Amino acid sequence: MDAAMAALLGDSGAFGGLLYVLPPGEDALWLVMVAGIPQEFAAPWRRVALTDPMPVADAVRERRLVWITGQEDMARRYPRPALVLPYDFTLSAAPVASGTALQGGLVLLLPGERPPQPGAQERDIIETGCRRLGALLQQAADRDDPLLSAGRPRTLPPPAGPAASSAEEAAASAFADRLPGGSCGLDINGRITFITRAGADLVGADRADLVGALPWEVLPWMDVPQVEDRYRAALVSRRPQAFTVLRPPDVWLDFELYPDASGISVRIARGDPSGDAPPPRSVAASGPSRASVLYHLMHLAATLTEAVGVQDVVEQTADQLLPALGAQGMVLMAAEDGRLRVLGHRGYRARLVERFDAVPLSSDIPGSKVLTTGVPDFFANFADLRRAYPLTVHEDGMASWAFLPLIASGRPIGSLLLAYSRPRLFPPGERAVLTSLAGLVGQALDRARLYDAQHQLARRLQSDLLPRALPRVAGLKVAARYLPAARGLGIGGDFYDLIRLDAHTAGATIGDVQGHNVDAAALMGQVRTAVHAHATVGASPDDVLAGANRLLTDLDPGLFTSCVYVHLDLATRRACLATAGHPPPLLRHADGRTELIDVPPGLLLGIAPDVLYPTREFPLPPGCVLALYTDGLVEAPGVDLDDATAALAGLLEDADPTDLDAMADALMRHAPSPGDDIALLLIGIGE
Repeated sequence: MDAAMAALLGDSGAFGGLLYVLPPGEDALWLVMVAGIPQEFAAPWRRVALTDPMPVADAVRERRLVWITGQEDMARRYPRPALVLPYDFTLSAAPVASGTALQGGLVLLLPGERPPQPGAQERDIIETGCRRLGALLQQAADRDDPLLSAGRPRTLPPPAGPAASSAEEAAASAFADRLPGGSCGLDINGRITFITRAGADLVGADRADLVGALPWEVLPWMDVPQVEDRYRAALVSRRPQAFTVLRPPDVWLDFELYPDASGISVRIARGDPSGDAPPPRSVAASGPSRASVLYHLMHLAATLTEAVGVQDVVEQTADQLLPALGAQGMVLMAAEDGRLRVLGHRGYRARLVERFDAVPLSSDIPGSKVLTTGVPDFFANFADLRRAYPLTVHEDGMASWAFLPLIASGRPIGSLLLAYSRPRLFPPGERAVLTSLAGLVGQALDRARLYDAQHQLARRLQSDLLPRALPRVAGLKVAARYLPAARGLGIGGDFYDLIRLDAHTAGATIGDVQGHNVDAAALMGQVRTAVHAHATVGASPDDVLAGANRLLTDLDPGLFTSCVYVHLDLATRRACLATAGHPPPLLRHADGRTELIDVPPGLLLGIAPDVLYPTREFPLPPGCVLALYTDGLVEAPGVDLDDATAALAGLLEDADPTDLDAMADALMRHAPSPGDDIALLLIGIGE
């Protein structure tokens, strides 16, 4: 696997890559290999759901190559990663497959901006490399070789440079020492691998203390966002970078960064910028650096703005915070009816967490106290925790804990537990960081709980407006399906109904009210009631639609409705239909042949009064199936409607007419991703 990844990086000219696997039956990609960039850069994307607005998710879900050129292109198409990596580089994401089986996804990072589309040779290199990786992933799966581990993803070692003799090393060191100013080298993780005597003198530290350390950790005055930001920019863009920083009390230093695949060479010189700036406080660096904090805050904020329901907040918080902060466990809790409710967790056994679910808020446990007081608690070890809560039993195997309040609108609404497997001191700077991150989670949780409440109310309203069960009619088999739009509250104006008129006749209708909100749902209920009322008094299909149209024009709701009504005469085995701007039904014959029941459509309901609706009669041969559907089943961006309808007819032909439920499920599975509501009514005519 390492050799295949290294070869692909070399052939494509990429400086970095991320390899993801898609475990069988899962809907998320997991990062298993990182190449050419630090693990911390990829930490926010250890897990990528297939529905996430991320390049690799789109590439795998749609089985296509995603190509992004430069900062502006990334910001326009994928704002979340653009916030965290606001630099000029080219990104390619592609599916990794073995035959027709998806195995995962690949992200390649290429230096600088490239043409808007990859060349034929670039595309071929990437696709060939992905096929090789896919075959290797399949072989690993066949051997039951675990690709995922509880630890960090595997890091591909950088290419080895030419071996140098001790004499050459001494000559290179002397050469660097003779140059004016100072010099140092950084590995791709930002750690100092080498520094000249002059460089150590300029930064005011001992060489022994510098080698192996991150500059912004060992030199407190370098813990400012611009320093780590320029290091990230050099590593990601693969272009030289420069910055000037003040070494207290009054020494300005210029730094020039020159990156390549093995790390970064740095030139250090005294600077003389105009103007004065107050020296930063020289305190010991602890916890994440300031730049890292900014990246984590921005990424978490961008991610949580896209979280919809409570479970989305739980998953995104765990996915982002645990790897970014180095925590191993998380529990998200909220207040509900005077009790502490566990909304979700990661890194803990379910049985252990469930014991604390629904305990009274008055309980003397940290999560409850933080929620009621809004004051965070930090425990560097179990002894500290035991002193504060004497009844606590050490049973989670963790070494340090942070209990953080989730604040929304100035009040605590929940608490967040972060647990660490190794001891952690939680100095003031890190406490402030964790509290800020928890504040973002609290605001997202408050929005998510409101959304879930509205969504539940909308679903109840929708289910009350649609028929709970369709009537039994001798000689008919029926199956119905409804799928709300993927956006909004999941409530819309699509409806269907089957009306038993007498022993030998029935009416069937399907319609679509404009909009995806409560107003559309309410109007849908009125239209369905009007159609039902006119049908039960024996009105013909054209009169049924005309009557419903008069109701809508009188109400003047500002919304329009498409509708089909079919009168089914089982004694004569004939049907008559009229349509108000609705997609025409499909009729599948017993031999599999399918035809479109087309009729000149009348105006949509609600546009003008006194509209005439043409009708069409057609036979209902034994064993046929009549399919009524709304446009959400066939309409998709960039797809011709006639082609989509023909494809639906093909699915209808291939389905088993003796099992309408299986037929309905098959048609719904092949529907476009629902940007619109979908309603489907299948009516089978007995032999």
